[in-house]
Amino acid sequence: MGFIDTEKKASRAVLVALITSKQSATKTIEYLDELDFLAQTAGIETLHSFTQKVDRPDIRTYVGKGKLETIKTYIETLGADTVIFDDELSPSQLRNLERALNVKIYDRSLLILDIFLLRAQTAQAKTQVELARYQYLLPRLTNLWTHLERQRGGTGTRGGSGEKEIETDKRQIREQITLLKEKLKTIDKQNITRRKGREGIVRVALVGYTNVGKSTIMNLLTKANVFAENKLFATVDSTVRRIEYDTIPFLLTDTVGFIRKLPHSLIECFKSTLDEVREADILLHVADISHSSFEDQIQVVNETIAEIKAGNKPTILILNKIDAYKPVENDEEFSTKEQQLEFLKKTYMAKSPDQFVVFMSAQERTNLADLREILLDLVKRKHFTLYPNMV
Repeated sequence: MGFIDTEKKASRAVLVALITSKQSATKTIEYLDELDFLAQTAGIETLHSFTQKVDRPDIRTYVGKGKLETIKTYIETLGADTVIFDDELSPSQLRNLERALNVKIYDRSLLILDIFLLRAQTAQAKTQVELARYQYLLPRLTNLWTHLERQRGGTGTRGGSGEKEIETDKRQIREQITLLKEKLKTIDKQNITRRKGREGIVRVALVGYTNVGKSTIMNLLTKANVFAENKLFATVDSTVRRIEYDTIPFLLTDTVGFIRKLPHSLIECFKSTLDEVREADILLHVADISHSSFEDQIQVVNETIAEIKAGNKPTILILNKIDAYKPVENDEEFSTKEQQLEFLKKTYMAKSPDQFVVFMSAQERTNLADLREILLDLVKRKHFTLYPNMV
């Protein structure tokens, strides 16, 4: 189990996912497409995808014995050095798969953690990711040892492994977890002090699934140079900018994107970052309407927001990327892109009476003025609630 090394030759991987009673073939293919995008973001080349239809994952090796042999033959023939599984593997599954395949094994959680590690810029984000990574690794120590290469500066497996060395590593990881938790406590106190300094000013937070265009919208609204790229988790650190419209000031925060099957430990360790969402007065929920499952992605974000108790706020649902929207084929009632978009507009307006909805293209600045107008109206309402004598 190794961490991505961008200085070495790109890894060549195969992807593996299951079709079960709880996950249809269509959903499995969709998740594999997302896993492929995650792999690309991590600099890993995908060679092939494997699926297997089963009632439930094999408790020992995730896939069945026959499928495991097929995967092994393929990676030996094509020279793949990595296998990525779409679900989180148990410590025993990970250990058995490493022994059976003798290549680097990733599951979705570890891949996401690696990407976060590469993307994190601030001390807070780096500390949070390191903590989540160590919490993930602790029960998964194996005799391949490649997961600790970064700490040891090694380039491969080490010999002479034994129970004593495993216990030594476990103790070192526990010590690191304790130190990182203490460091985060200090950072949290600093953040609380910083956020107290923002009291009296309206706070707006951008939320949404990863890679939906939040940072691009942040740039348009603030004219800031926030990093925006067509990759998953292009933004890991939260970014706060002060804006002033019609002499009314407010703070706009760009936050980390959500994703399906996000490791729970990552949600927990990113508590202080997600506090920006929890303490916001207004939410801008950005969705990619060009994605075939944008409604599912909206639901994932809504569920995460509810989980961190950040719901029930004035929200603008921004259905972004209308320029990339592709009309549904064989729609007997609405044949053109324009007709289908108009239908979606009416549908969302009707079913979201307590929520403002904007259809836009951040890339082409389409309907940006509409977004600014609605946002300014909400900011003014909150501002004059804080300062009623200014009305």
